Amino acid sequence: MKLQKLLSMICLFLAISSLANAQTSKDEMIKEWERAKTYTKEYLDAMPESGYALKPTPEMRSFAEQMLHLTDGNYGFAAAASGEKSTFAPGELEKTTDKSKANVSKIVLDGYDFVINSLKKVPVDKMGETIKLFNRFEMTRGSAFAKCFEHQTHHRGQTTVYIRLAGAKPPQEKLF
Repeated sequence: MKLQKLLSMICLFLAISSLANAQTSKDEMIKEWERAKTYTKEYLDAMPESGYALKPTPEMRSFAEQMLHLTDGNYGFAAAASGEKSTFAPGELEKTTDKSKANVSKIVLDGYDFVINSLKKVPVDKMGETIKLFNRFEMTRGSAFAKCFEHQTHHRGQTTVYIRLAGAKPPQEKLF
């Protein structure tokens, strides 16, 4: 009987520890998304208004389109990962006609808020659930949020060259 109680206590301890670690991990993800939002805002602010239409080559996206593509991804990935409904159809934002600095900045920052708020709403015990991302890729909710983070980092990083081509200075790297 003592062994059974001991094993039960160990199992309870491990379950509580696992849940605490999962909560810490989710809290860290939220903190990283908030940092990414701040960093992306610095990119949006660094690009002069005239640079929002800049395309390094004719076949590439403009700076505004890169940022709107990043945001399309934020909405799509976060909606799939969380089950929250996106207010935008896939690819809709990149086709926005008002590509002014003010409008693009608002859309992009609202997209980060959507991700952060969606992530906050997913219960910790649901982050390990398997979903089908974009009806193609099986992964956990947590992995889908991680892929979303990777996507936005990739496209934000691409815009460093755009800012330099516009004669402006990109923000200092913000890893922490």
